[in-house]
Amino acid sequence: MKNIKVVLAKPGLDGHDQGAKVVARALMDAGMEVIYTGLRQTPEAIARIAQDEDADVIALSSMAGSHLPICRKLKPLLEQAGLADKLWVIGGNLPAQDHAELRALGFKGIFPSSSRLEAIVTYIQANTP
Repeated sequence: MKNIKVVLAKPGLDGHDQGAKVVARALMDAGMEVIYTGLRQTPEAIARIAQDEDADVIALSSMAGSHLPICRKLKPLLEQAGLADKLWVIGGNLPAQDHAELRALGFKGIFPSSSRLEAIVTYIQANTP
């Protein structure tokens, strides 16, 4: 099984990254390569980094409530970068009423703040192209 490469990004003005760092550690402990972009990334930067790194998974962590506008802007950028066939996942403060739109935008894995680390790891392992 090839090593899964995950680009984990904190988009927008969200300054809370403790959870993202915990998830990154869990993914690394499961044998994945994780590139953590750091705080306050633009959709353009996320798409560029994911393309440059040849990521298998584009993972976002959003706690500030701006996930829908960011994902709406990110989707065409990821598609233009040739990353439409990669696994897109998002975690954080994600109200249930937003999940259908996130899925429609291409984010197949949706992990609200209460998600278990094992569930995130298992989902990525099972669904990475």
